[in-house]
Amino acid sequence: MTPYARITNRILAALEQGVRPWVQPWTSAHAAGPVSRPLRHNGLPYAGINVLALWCAAAERGYAAPVWMTFRQALELGAHVRKGETGSPVVYASSFTAEDGDESDGGETVERQVRYLKSYTVFNVEQIEGLPAQYTAQAAPVPNPEARIAAGERFAAGTGAVIRHGGDRAYYAPHADIVQMPPFEAFRDACSYYATLLHELTHATGHPTRLSRNLRNRFGDEAYAAEELIAEIGAAFLCADLGIALEPRDDHASYLAVWLKVLRADSRAIFTAAAQAQRAADYLHALNSVQEAA
Repeated sequence: MTPYARITNRILAALEQGVRPWVQPWTSAHAAGPVSRPLRHNGLPYAGINVLALWCAAAERGYAAPVWMTFRQALELGAHVRKGETGSPVVYASSFTAEDGDESDGGETVERQVRYLKSYTVFNVEQIEGLPAQYTAQAAPVPNPEARIAAGERFAAGTGAVIRHGGDRAYYAPHADIVQMPPFEAFRDACSYYATLLHELTHATGHPTRLSRNLRNRFGDEAYAAEELIAEIGAAFLCADLGIALEPRDDHASYLAVWLKVLRADSRAIFTAAAQAQRAADYLHALNSVQEAA
């Protein structure tokens, strides 16, 4: 089974159960914090499709810790994977050089880079015995919730987006290039407000002057369902980066059947959506970096 099929099948299984694997499945008691992307053994976060794959594995198996490592990395730390444990697949892109043409006929050869995915297996730290204490350390006291929300406020402001409030719908309007939000008080809690705002800001990265994605045909269109998937995953990435809890939006339940249809037809579709979501998140982070440097 290809890496595309292995991970897509796992995500499909979650969606068929009504579980969106981009909604972080745990309230972590780990020192990394209650909201986090999956982390490598050296503390660096995973990106793109690997975030979804490992969130999905954590939800299936009930892991609270966000840290993952290979069998060999565990051994190098003086630890070992418990007998009988099975790992979870992650992927990375690689490439090789191929030559087109035939010099034996006097023709010229043209070199081209062929990209492909390679997979390897990682284990959650809860599957490993004998690790140094920092890998199993308990969480520090939770930060003041107001400070965490302030991080969301600063991030949104740092994007430079035009954000307006009023009405009862949240949406991004491409022609006017504005994000429209209901009043803050209309949301059941602060995290819901910022998670929704980050979703709409992810949509805004698709404007032609930014990452130029298809933002037309907003309702009942398969292409726009793909855009909604990008925005959902992008918001999940950003919420994890900012320490904001994310819950799925009820108004996106109607897209579930379309997402299932698309993923069943194309095992690479979720990889494309995750890559686009990662690009959007990186774009918004870069805007904030420019604001901080100014």
